[in-house]
Amino acid sequence: MIRSKNIDWYRHLSFAAVGGFFAAYAVLLRMGVMANAQTLNLLELLISILRCNWLTALMHVGALALYVLGTMSTVVLPHLFGWDMRRVCPLIDALCAVVLVFLPVDMPVMLSLYPIFFAMSVQWSSFTGAQDHISSTIFSTNNTKQTSLALANYLCDHDRAHLRKLKVFALTLLCFHIGAAAAYFAVTWWYIRGALAVLPLIAWAFFLSVCERRHEALAEEPETIPDSSAHPTSNA
Repeated sequence: MIRSKNIDWYRHLSFAAVGGFFAAYAVLLRMGVMANAQTLNLLELLISILRCNWLTALMHVGALALYVLGTMSTVVLPHLFGWDMRRVCPLIDALCAVVLVFLPVDMPVMLSLYPIFFAMSVQWSSFTGAQDHISSTIFSTNNTKQTSLALANYLCDHDRAHLRKLKVFALTLLCFHIGAAAAYFAVTWWYIRGALAVLPLIAWAFFLSVCERRHEALAEEPETIPDSSAHPTSNA
C-alpha cells in the first residue's frame, strides 16, 4: 500500500516522465521541435509575421490558441462541472498519444504537434509541483535552475533543507529524461506508433491520482463516535 503522503510525490515523478516522453517524441519525429512550451512557437510566430508568411503564422497562432485553451480548461472545467483535473489530465494525455499515431509524418510540423501543445498545457496547469515546491513536469529549465541553486546554497550554509529541495528538482529532472529515453527507444523500434509506449506510464499516473483522491475522501469523513445508549448496561 502506498502511503498517502507519498502519492503526490510519486505521481509528480510519473508525470515528469510522461512530459519527457512527449518532449522527446516531438523532437525525434517533428524536425527537432519541442511542443511542451511556447517560447519557440511565439518566436516563430513573430518571425512569420515579419516575413509576411501568413499561412505559417496562422499555424503558430493555432498552436498558441490550443496551449491557452488547455491552460484555461484546468480552471473552467472544475468550475462548471466539478471535474477533478487530476483524473481528467491523464485521460487527455492518453488521448494525445493515440491521436499522434494517426498523424502522418509528412504533414506540416506545427499541425502535427497540436495534440502535444494542448495535452502538455493541461498537464502543466493540473500538476504544478510536489513536496511543497513548484516544479514543472513538462520541461527542464527551471528544474535545472532550482537544482543548481539548492546545491550552491547547501555548499554555502550546509542547511539540510537545501538537500531536500535538491532531491525534489534533481529527481524530477531524472524522471523527465528517463521518459525522454523511453521515447527514443519507442520511436526507434516502432516509429510513429511508438507514441503508444507512454500509455502504461500514463495509466500508472492515473492510478496514483485515483489513490490520492480516495485518501482525501477518507480523511474528510467525520469520525464516528460509538453511541453508548445503543448498548445499555444493566444496574442489576
